[in-house]
Amino acid sequence: MQKILLYYKFASLSDPEAVKLWQKTLCTRLNLKGRILVSPHGLNGTVGGEMKDLKEYIKETKMYPAFKNTVFKWSEGSRDDFPRLKVKNRRELVGFKNSEDEFDVDMDGVIGGGQHIKPRQVNEMVEKYGDDVVFFDGRNEHEASIGKFKNAVVPNTNTSRDFIAELESDKYDNIKDKKVITYCTGGIRCEVISAMMKKRGFKDVYQIDGGIVKYGEEYGDDGLWEGSLYVFDNRMAMEFSDHAKKIGECIHCTALTSNFENCALPTCNLLMLVCDTCKENPDLLFHTDNCRKQYKAKPGAVANI
Repeated sequence: MQKILLYYKFASLSDPEAVKLWQKTLCTRLNLKGRILVSPHGLNGTVGGEMKDLKEYIKETKMYPAFKNTVFKWSEGSRDDFPRLKVKNRRELVGFKNSEDEFDVDMDGVIGGGQHIKPRQVNEMVEKYGDDVVFFDGRNEHEASIGKFKNAVVPNTNTSRDFIAELESDKYDNIKDKKVITYCTGGIRCEVISAMMKKRGFKDVYQIDGGIVKYGEEYGDDGLWEGSLYVFDNRMAMEFSDHAKKIGECIHCTALTSNFENCALPTCNLLMLVCDTCKENPDLLFHTDNCRKQYKAKPGAVANI
């Protein structure tokens, strides 16, 4: 039986390159595939494989002192949801562009971030304070297009690098005095975003412990979450129940969908929502008419679709 593990741990690492080599050797021996990032601020990974191998991976990773309190989240999937194993040493654990100057970490994680609250506490807070609670999506705009918390604020971001400029604009001044709950897939981006928000005048900031994944595990589609969860592997999207709501719209016919496709023009390659019906039409596998015209102008292009 196979599963997927999601996890992160902020901790100060003196030799991230050595940690990278150890993690790569460990995953190779256990026949795991996925993506692991190591930085001076800690570890962030998603790996798939056999249950027994994943349990061994957890055991050995927790033996490293800096990672002993790492919380591992289980998800449906397998090794084959990843094309290969990639383990990299990066300057930033989360790509917010120079965010390493925005915060510090200790053995307990990010210093000065938002208060962690459990899924149950999220619901209790909304029930108690109503409109004084604002959900703030810590992901990119295309991720939120297929799933988000009800009435959430979705920043205008194409990549995580857009967040600093977005937070420094004046468009969120009206919520800086409210109770702001940040959220993201597994929680790691919110660790940084919540710290950045507090630096910029947001007074009462919270983050969902374990992110959307943990909230979905507890409430499925019967809580405050609606839609599908965008994931960074071959699955592209996942649902928490058999009655998940579709909120994404096909760019061609506006039918509700959670199916992502990349534009067939390699120089564009933009991720777009295309419903199952439209994706059967080769002329609709493009982001724009101009993309289609450019593609078809190349010799033999139509036959390659």
